[in-house]
Amino acid sequence: MFTRRFVLLIGVLVTLNVVLFFAAPGLALRKAVINELFGPKMIRAQVHTKAGDWNLDRGVITQVNSTQLTLREFDGRIQPIPLASTTVVIRDATGRHLPLSALARRWHVVVTWPVIGPAQWVDVEKIPPRRRAAFG
Repeated sequence: MFTRRFVLLIGVLVTLNVVLFFAAPGLALRKAVINELFGPKMIRAQVHTKAGDWNLDRGVITQVNSTQLTLREFDGRIQPIPLASTTVVIRDATGRHLPLSALARRWHVVVTWPVIGPAQWVDVEKIPPRRRAAFG
């Protein structure tokens, strides 16, 4: 009726089907959730970890000086964020570090800072065209 080869082929195909059924959605789901929560649609987030609580704010810089950065978030909220000399400014895709004094109005940034204390990281997402040449 069934040859040994046919039964072996069916066994391999069923095993492969079961493995792909359970593995693929689990891997894709994690990446999709992270991209949805922390991707370009995020405005602000509060993240609670064992090490402490963190704020993430995305917006456009309206004012900046050596001690404070003010963001206008995409929902209209104005968020003042304290800065320190230890704050690291990271240029978008290049990963280059910029001096804190390089930050300017109209830059699109994501700021990561603890609930209590100054910003730890300022990730620059977009620099307006006329300022871009200096930081290319």
